[in-house]
Amino acid sequence: MELIGYLASILIGVSLGLIGSGGSILTVPLLVYLFQVSPVLATTYSLAIVGLSSIAGVISRLKQKLVDFKTILVFGIPSIIGVFSSRKFLLPAIPEQMYGGAHFMLTKSHFIMLFFAALMFIAALSMILGKNKEEEEEALPIYGFTLILVGFAEGLLTGIVGAGGGFLIIPALVILAKLSMKKAIATSLVIISIKSLVGFSGDLLHTAVDWSFLSKIILLATLGIITGNYLNKKMNGAKLKKGFGYFVLAMSLIIFIEQFFFSNLIN
Repeated sequence: MELIGYLASILIGVSLGLIGSGGSILTVPLLVYLFQVSPVLATTYSLAIVGLSSIAGVISRLKQKLVDFKTILVFGIPSIIGVFSSRKFLLPAIPEQMYGGAHFMLTKSHFIMLFFAALMFIAALSMILGKNKEEEEEALPIYGFTLILVGFAEGLLTGIVGAGGGFLIIPALVILAKLSMKKAIATSLVIISIKSLVGFSGDLLHTAVDWSFLSKIILLATLGIITGNYLNKKMNGAKLKKGFGYFVLAMSLIIFIEQFFFSNLIN
């Protein structure tokens, strides 16, 4: 099972390199189900894996001059604050046993996995149903207060489950900031990398980390993102995004089924 997990780790980076998101969607389920890591610890590891492996993609996009630095300030900084707040205050505030009844037991671990599955489901529908527009002529970016609020809210949500949040960031940058898709993907990778590493740094204060194990996953994910960057130039991104959406949808349903019928959520 571990061998499958290590091979699947490459897909984390491939997803980030190809479509600028999806890596974190794979990371937590991979750690929980293939490596038997607890959901809470998996969210910490996910931040490190996504944050560090994204750097390879960031370097590539910086060379192409696709990163919008003002958007990083307006959207990224509130997102980073949201992640730090979520990891520092929200996640520790969630009780280990949230609800207990005769036939129903909701623990912190169950909540994290169910919340993560819900985000996966939403992200999958976004990828499947989203319109695949041709790259439009570059418009002037818009940096409004709404972008600041959405950035903070995105950081709070994804901080709970240790997700990079590209599946939320990219639509926000395209719709609200009016960035082109290429610039949105590039800018999203920078934001993902910074905020994930900030969240992970905060977790180091109270979390014991297996650095040997974590470094292996990070290395494989980094190889994946280098591969994804290369394939991005060769393959149809729109079709890949939709196909990946179906995969994520299936994963979310599997997690829902596993949590409700094969764990102790329902007695």
